Amino acid sequence: GASVYLLPAGWEKDPVRMIEAFASEKVTTAHFIPAMVNSFLDALETEPEETRTRLGRTLTRVFAGGEALSPLTAARFSDLLPETVLIHGYGPTEATVDAAFYVCDRKRDSERTRLPIGKPVPGARLYVLDSGGAIQPAGVAGELYIAGTGVARGYLNRPELTAERFLDDPFYPGERMYQTGDIARWTEDGLVEWLGRSDGQVKVRGYRIEPGEIEAAIRRIDGIREAAVTARTEHGETALYAYIEGRKSDDVRAELAARLPAYMMPA
Repeated sequence: GASVYLLPAGWEKDPVRMIEAFASEKVTTAHFIPAMVNSFLDALETEPEETRTRLGRTLTRVFAGGEALSPLTAARFSDLLPETVLIHGYGPTEATVDAAFYVCDRKRDSERTRLPIGKPVPGARLYVLDSGGAIQPAGVAGELYIAGTGVARGYLNRPELTAERFLDDPFYPGERMYQTGDIARWTEDGLVEWLGRSDGQVKVRGYRIEPGEIEAAIRRIDGIREAAVTARTEHGETALYAYIEGRKSDDVRAELAARLPAYMMPA
């Protein structure tokens, strides 16, 4: 029943303009990647208390998904917008995006080292399985699988990859489940915690990235003998870092920019 307000082009990268739009349009619901939540909070801290109070009255809920949301960011959000509900969402494109959610709670989350991804959304099922396909008990890590109405039909024109990732659901005959490649576990209170990847894939600002692809692109540059790429998270911001043996990094950056999209460029 709500209406959708589209930010003018470029405003999604400008948290000050975003705050202006939220206040003037009385926006009630917003969705950010966690990195943008931090930028939004940085800008909000510079606003007068009156602006924060007015925004808190209208902004009912904020969803944060696309990468892990840190407890520190969630606590900071609660301090600045105590009346706004912050929801940690989880889900890959193959599950029509969000498959699980967790409503953050400042008091309950103060002792957590990581925020849960929560419980399945209506219509979704989450399985944590071992390498043999058996359900793991609470507290034991395994690979996360998603089943239910949101699971996609597969990858367009990629039958081999579809067969590899979209499997028969052994618990619901005739249905399928998606193998996420994520490692997770159930908690004693019935929530799912995301622990990492079973492969080298990382997520930076919501983009899936294979560090090996970047390493290969760097090694193709003349004068580079070796390269390694990793992702590091500091103060709630995740960035790519490249370590090279060979030419000066400034020269490498210029050549790499011609080979890779901007979101895969190391910081």
